[in-house]
Amino acid sequence: MSCAVAVPNSPVFSPSSIYSIIRRTSVSSPETLTLTQDQDQDQDHPQSSSKSSFASLSSSCSPSSPSRFQPKNPASEFRDYTKECSSSSSSSSSSSLPMIIKRKRALRLNIPISSLSGYEARLVEEPRDVEVETDRFSVYCKRGRREVMEDRYSAVVDLHGDPKQAFFGVFDGHGGTKAAEFASKNMGKNIIEEVSRRGEEKIEDAVKHGYLTTDSEFLKEDCPGGTCCVTALIRKGDLVVSNAGDCRAVMSRRGIAEALTSDHRPSREDEKDRIEALGGCVVCFYGVWRLQGFLAVSRGIGDGHYKNWVTADPETKILRNEPECEFLILASDGLWDKVSNQEAVDIARPLCAGINKPETLTACKKLADMSVMRGSCDDITVMIIQLRSFT
Repeated sequence: MSCAVAVPNSPVFSPSSIYSIIRRTSVSSPETLTLTQDQDQDQDHPQSSSKSSFASLSSSCSPSSPSRFQPKNPASEFRDYTKECSSSSSSSSSSSLPMIIKRKRALRLNIPISSLSGYEARLVEEPRDVEVETDRFSVYCKRGRREVMEDRYSAVVDLHGDPKQAFFGVFDGHGGTKAAEFASKNMGKNIIEEVSRRGEEKIEDAVKHGYLTTDSEFLKEDCPGGTCCVTALIRKGDLVVSNAGDCRAVMSRRGIAEALTSDHRPSREDEKDRIEALGGCVVCFYGVWRLQGFLAVSRGIGDGHYKNWVTADPETKILRNEPECEFLILASDGLWDKVSNQEAVDIARPLCAGINKPETLTACKKLADMSVMRGSCDDITVMIIQLRSFT
């Protein structure tokens, strides 16, 4: 705190000089000083005004240190200033207002901190990998860089109590999990009901209507997104393989890879012609052909906004399940974009064929890990079915 010393009858410390000193002191000091002069009194009695100024200064000094200037409490001065403002506005007398120097502190901001418990719980409920291993089939699902795994699978064995009948499916969702979840729960049921209704002679037509029924039922749910599908129905010695989208089925026949499905993408010439004939367009962005500039597949379940061009009508292939048919790989495009058909068979065959205890889950993991090692960021689902266990 600064101080000022006043010496009476000194030209240096005249009342006007004292006033200027006090003003400078008040600016440099963090405290607040108040000095009020009555202009009328200065004009009528200049001598008394000087004395009163000096008296007020002297009276403000501490008794322990007569030369130290003690300012008033800023809070009390602010109240005095308020009173003087109110009195000056009510009266017609003109008096100078005290100078207030006060720094106001900004209001404290209370920023709420949201809890992360819900997010952590979701991560616990949403495992990164899914593993299923049985003597007849195995599944391995590996989540990519998305926060949620959008792939789903379906496996129903011992249909109608017959150990030689089964249904399998892999569903690669996009735009959310709703479509893949719905298809995995309803596709097999709808296909089996259609087969029972139409008979063995029209099994291809039954599978088609099973796909279309699943699609129409999902659209009624009014949910976003869609899913690609690949399914395999094993029934009475026949292997019925169908797909809509870019999920793929590859069979090992004595070590030779045999693709049983063809990917449905806008880059396929017949698919591009079909889309354009319906009034749609196919454009290429960064090397990927897309329907309406957005969707990278041309068939599947759902995708209500693109239903004029995206059909759920599958392509189906029927063949006999013979002893030379070793195993069947159903997988999403997360695998096939990085691993070729023959590579997949070559990696899986030593673990799935010609050994007493097949390790199909290990084969699934090796395929998924190879795809990741080669740069795949997509969800990867690999299912291997031991066909000889159904002959």
